[in-house]
Amino acid sequence: MNLPENRFKRALRENKQQIGLWCSLPGSYAAEIVAPSGFDWLLFDTEHSPGDVLTVLPQLQAVAAYDVSAIVRPASNDAVLIKRHLDIGAQTLLIPYVQNREEAEAAVSAMRYPPTGIRGVSGLTRATRFGRIASYARRAEEELCLLVQLETRSALEALEDIAQVDGVDGVFIGPADLAASLGHPGEPGHPEVVAAVEDAISRLAALSKPAGILTPDTAFAARCIELGTTFTAVGIDVGLLARGTETLAAKFKQR
Repeated sequence: MNLPENRFKRALRENKQQIGLWCSLPGSYAAEIVAPSGFDWLLFDTEHSPGDVLTVLPQLQAVAAYDVSAIVRPASNDAVLIKRHLDIGAQTLLIPYVQNREEAEAAVSAMRYPPTGIRGVSGLTRATRFGRIASYARRAEEELCLLVQLETRSALEALEDIAQVDGVDGVFIGPADLAASLGHPGEPGHPEVVAAVEDAISRLAALSKPAGILTPDTAFAARCIELGTTFTAVGIDVGLLARGTETLAAKFKQR
């Protein structure tokens, strides 16, 4: 059995825009509902949602039949969590709150088997198709994709150092935490925050490093794409459900 291709990683290398949806609902049923919606990628979040390894597994299984790439955000930059998500078959991980070059290097090490990393070896995981991919231990790194999330002032100051770490495939800018770090909690649209995000995207473009963002603001999403983001999340499942149901209820409450 062949090692599955990571279409998301290939698209980043080819500089193809990938439009995504953030998924905070932990259920596999919700994941399957949005999988055929037309997005290039779905992110299954376990940092700011009730999700964990055991809820991500059925989500990966639910979307496997569809033409969409799955990305998983572990709860933290933790080698054990990274290992567990890789073992259940996640090929692309977004690691939150990476602050400096050393933390980026730690994430890379957790993604790789020895001798170049520290990932523990098991031959009977879902990632290996339960032992059916004979070359998995030797070739896994080819199809794994590591994205790191920069979300503070100090992280942006270290952007070039972080982005140029071997094994970092893309850099995601987190507007919500960045807003708090810059003194504007709850205001990702504050001019200082917007300027910092735009500057970071431009700096990543100058390095030819794929840049990513999450924003439900369609105008700002278009602006980020114009500046150079290549993986752009334009909505959150929880937000779409909350705002959509509010809008529907309001239409009838006003009658």
